[in-house]
Amino acid sequence: MSELAIRVAGLSKKYRIGGQRERYKTLRDSLADAAAAPFQRLASLVARRKNGKGRGESEIWALSNVEFEVKQGDVVGVIGHNGAGKSTLLKILSRITEPTSGHAEIHGRVGSLLEVGTGFHLELTGRENIYLNGAILGMKRAEIERRLDEIIAFAGVEKFVDTPVKHYSTGMHLRLAFAVAAHLEPEILLVDEVLAVGDAAFQKKCLGKIGDIAAAGRTVLFVSHNLGAVKELCNIGFVLRNGSLTFRGPVAQALAFYGRTLTEAPNNDRPGHATEWRYIYVNDYSDGSLAITSPAEPLHIHAGLDLGANCQRGVVFLLIEDFMGQLVVHRRAALSDLCSGPIRAGHYRVTSRLPAVWLAPGVYTVYLKLIAEGPNGQYMRHLSEKIFLQVDGATAGLSRALLAPPCEWELSSRQVQPAPDHLDSGLEARSRARPL
Repeated sequence: MSELAIRVAGLSKKYRIGGQRERYKTLRDSLADAAAAPFQRLASLVARRKNGKGRGESEIWALSNVEFEVKQGDVVGVIGHNGAGKSTLLKILSRITEPTSGHAEIHGRVGSLLEVGTGFHLELTGRENIYLNGAILGMKRAEIERRLDEIIAFAGVEKFVDTPVKHYSTGMHLRLAFAVAAHLEPEILLVDEVLAVGDAAFQKKCLGKIGDIAAAGRTVLFVSHNLGAVKELCNIGFVLRNGSLTFRGPVAQALAFYGRTLTEAPNNDRPGHATEWRYIYVNDYSDGSLAITSPAEPLHIHAGLDLGANCQRGVVFLLIEDFMGQLVVHRRAALSDLCSGPIRAGHYRVTSRLPAVWLAPGVYTVYLKLIAEGPNGQYMRHLSEKIFLQVDGATAGLSRALLAPPCEWELSSRQVQPAPDHLDSGLEARSRARPL
């Protein structure tokens, strides 16, 4: 399609950190502030010239001059490091927060699922919240009633639909929120990383629904750290880094670009006492290509680890998930078994070598986890970034398989030989002797 669904130009968002939090004001407060405003501005100007910026105040740009266009029917996967600005972008597009500069044009009705139960009123029942959210999205009552039974069935809350939402569990809350956002026929659907809260069956149902929405020609912006799901669902990829849009293009190229950022040298401005993963890659990643392997190829996972403090003990985990986020490989090793001496602070390279695990052809994500006990006895938990792994090969008949080991087949034309006569008579005699 040639028509645009979203156009973003010069979009930037600035937050102040450490400044004084402003309280809600009454009408009396507003009138008093208006009268005192000229004197307050003069005093503030004098104080800034004398002392510089406000004490304890700093600024951070969550987004910086972001520009892109999304056509109708595109399914865009938005990926990036934690803090790259992905959620801020979706909140601006959803009109939850205003940009500091720039603007975004939205052509069509928007349905958003950014947090569990966004826009829900806890005192209202599930049924009432469906009508409320539909009205917020601009749906007529007749449209909501036409889809009401389908929404309730998808969420699986038939028994509790007339119960106030404040009594729902987190899973029930999420299921109903997603069902409302996905079934009220939005022309543009914005989905943040919320599917991780649901169980495996619900995640599969949600991803299938997003696929159905995309197949119907609607526009989807999908933020997720599950790179396998991004590869399966999306045709376009955006990579955000430090608030800037650093890449936009076909999703496979976007995943390759994002993978290269994980192997770059770390920023020297990071605090030296931090414990964190610096990079991670699979096999020989020096050419910057996608980590593509065959089921029969061994996997070598390499990662850089910064230990900001000495460790009493610790465990490193290697995890591989399928595109549904289900764990298919889970290995662990104690740091004491990997180090010849004390586990001291410093820079380390972690390598995990696996033989051919015969993963079925498809898309997977690979990441590492560290759980370590610091000098003060407190445990630290650190996750690496997730990288994309594609296993090549024919996928016919393997849609539900996790493994695809080699298998030898044989078809023989020889007929099965009948049992000897003396065996038949013995079996017949035992059958007659067995009591009923």
